[in-house]
Amino acid sequence: MGELLGYAGIVTGGSSGIGLDVANQLALAGATVYIISRTGKVKEGLPDSEPGTIHIKGDISNQAEMKKIIEELAEKHDGHLDFLVNNAGATYKARAEEVPEEAFDHVLDTNVKYAFMMSQAAYPYLKKSPHKGRIINISSMSAHLGFSLVVPYCISKSAVLGLTRGLAIEWANDNICVNSIAPGWFHSKMLDEVMDEKRRGQILNRIPVHDFGDTKDLGALAAFLIGPHGSYINGQDYAVDGGALAYGY
Repeated sequence: MGELLGYAGIVTGGSSGIGLDVANQLALAGATVYIISRTGKVKEGLPDSEPGTIHIKGDISNQAEMKKIIEELAEKHDGHLDFLVNNAGATYKARAEEVPEEAFDHVLDTNVKYAFMMSQAAYPYLKKSPHKGRIINISSMSAHLGFSLVVPYCISKSAVLGLTRGLAIEWANDNICVNSIAPGWFHSKMLDEVMDEKRRGQILNRIPVHDFGDTKDLGALAAFLIGPHGSYINGQDYAVDGGALAYGY
């Protein structure tokens, strides 16, 4: 507790689910967390986010708007920011041969292009962080395993690993570390959209611990990677998956 006192940064897509719990855990560790989402608030029916979180309405597809918001936030913290968590994501459920081009573009843009653009916009301020700037991209089991009905999502999350490793190498000497977290199966709105009872059983049988995860654990890992003990970790993808990737048969 308190290891992130004095830190300030951004979490995208944090109005619910993984993004909100990551933001809450960072705030509980002492950070000031700016949550950028389309609604600019916690989704209806959810409890208020933790003190230290500040919700901002914004469209991550609008590069000019994001640059302005990020610059204004950095000005509040002596011209720097300490972290960016690229969490905003999208998926589309359909067989691959039936995916419309616009749906494919939306998934790839949201999960890859806009994460890259946000990283670009935050770069000048992260490199000035007195703690060493950190970027955390949210990847997925879909970056490592193939899944039916969500092929564009699998493609996009594989690309997130390329984004993570490429930026980690290129910005390693610019006072920035870049890593990613690959959530396994956690209760979330996105999971509910693609999961029926049959798929639920298939998923639970694929997880050695036979249970869904707690998104607070993802936030705790993010806090560690951003904090003082994560400054030598760079270019890595961390699976929080109950052992799913290690499971042979």
